[in-house]
Amino acid sequence: MHRLQSRLGRLLTIALALSCLALSARAAADETGFIGSDACRVCHPDVWSKFFKNPHFPGVAGMKETAGTGCESCHGPGKVHVAAHGGKATILAFSQMEAKQRMNACLRCHAAGPVRFNVKRSAHTNNGVVCTECHSIHKPATPAMLLAKAQPQLCYTCHADIRGQFELPYKHRVNEGAMGCTDCHNPHGADAPSWRMATRPRMVGRALPNQEACLRCHVDKEGPFAFTHPPVRVEGCEMCHYPHGSTNARLLRRPVVFTLCLECHNGAKPYGREGNGITPLSPMHNMFDPRYQNCTVCHVSIHGSNLDPFFLR
Repeated sequence: MHRLQSRLGRLLTIALALSCLALSARAAADETGFIGSDACRVCHPDVWSKFFKNPHFPGVAGMKETAGTGCESCHGPGKVHVAAHGGKATILAFSQMEAKQRMNACLRCHAAGPVRFNVKRSAHTNNGVVCTECHSIHKPATPAMLLAKAQPQLCYTCHADIRGQFELPYKHRVNEGAMGCTDCHNPHGADAPSWRMATRPRMVGRALPNQEACLRCHVDKEGPFAFTHPPVRVEGCEMCHYPHGSTNARLLRRPVVFTLCLECHNGAKPYGREGNGITPLSPMHNMFDPRYQNCTVCHVSIHGSNLDPFFLR
């Protein structure tokens, strides 16, 4: 009997403690204005009914919700909003925010990680394109990344000229679904590159800290080589290739190979490591002879070689 009374006493003590915690939490909510996400369900059933599929859902699931989580983590305290029976003026409505405010609201949680280190100085941000221009939180076309439209259609909304390049005869197979824009580009901003004399490209990502994004797929061009073609090392792949699409085979910038090579190999001075100009053609190379009009027939390792400084077989 005494043992039973002791157990009942402990249970009453625990119940009293839980009641005190609930009262203190309610008091804190009254002070801060946070009332929890359940109140949002009454007026926003369309959003609430689908939100369990959203990557943000764990913040409102089960016992994980605390003050300032769930809906209120992005939209702010909801007490005044509920008391006013709605209205965008009583809540943090993203449609009423300036671009910088919307971005800062997202970065409260999404600032970590190297993918978004450069977001505030990216070309998108500098042109007023922030998170909600590409991402749709409640009505996404792609649930994984909450994109407003599926790639590449989302990117084509602004980059219509690139869309045209992907319709050319030779192109990277983006429209066919074999790859996406973000395989090469970081839409949140990119670090200064180690190619192109460190001129910042248009948010081009990097395979490794010192390599172009092209080498993620074209690993046979990676090297390091004992003899590297200088354009590969300095200007980068875009020196000879169009990155999106071309009317020429292998995405080349010229329809005939030797005309592309002659843009550099013309003997012009004082270029080159020793100031003696880029290696000109020898007298035996007669450009009127078709045998010499396809340079890569002999210079097969044009990107780099471990055997010959002139990239011969």
